[in-house]
Amino acid sequence: MAATAEVVHVPVEVYLNSSYEPDAEFVDGVIEVRPMGEWNHANWQAAILEYFRSRRREWNVRAAAELRVQVSAGNFRVPDVMILDRNLPVEQVITHPPIAVFEILSPEDTLSRMMTKLGEYEQMGIQTILVLDPSGKNYRYSGGRLEPLPTEPFDLPGSICRFDLAEIEKLLD
Repeated sequence: MAATAEVVHVPVEVYLNSSYEPDAEFVDGVIEVRPMGEWNHANWQAAILEYFRSRRREWNVRAAAELRVQVSAGNFRVPDVMILDRNLPVEQVITHPPIAVFEILSPEDTLSRMMTKLGEYEQMGIQTILVLDPSGKNYRYSGGRLEPLPTEPFDLPGSICRFDLAEIEKLLD
């Protein structure tokens, strides 16, 4: 008979006052370990950060990796990359909806877990939610569905940023 893992509920203060390597997420009182990225994951993460950070002053944004976001009263997620409005105050844990979040798929990611996470981003009010798969299949999450990501550049709502997949791909190492 297979053993089942015991679910241990902890107070949010324990999560917020602890560090995890890599950082973990807090969902309904349970600390969830995030899949550990590999080279392709890290490479995409770095390229997205470089693309947005090199334009941060022009577009008046901040780009951050693996920063905690309070998506609801009791849930904290950690997007791979997020773009923040520079006009908003710097927060140690993000409570204002980012302009965009990017999730880069790892081999250990599951569709059901990812869809739950993406839905929480949307409920928080994040308008641009992108899922990038290092294998080349990229998606935009909207209205509870994954749709193929357009290959042509597009503006990110709520900002003057432009997402250009081809330019980001040029930054891959």
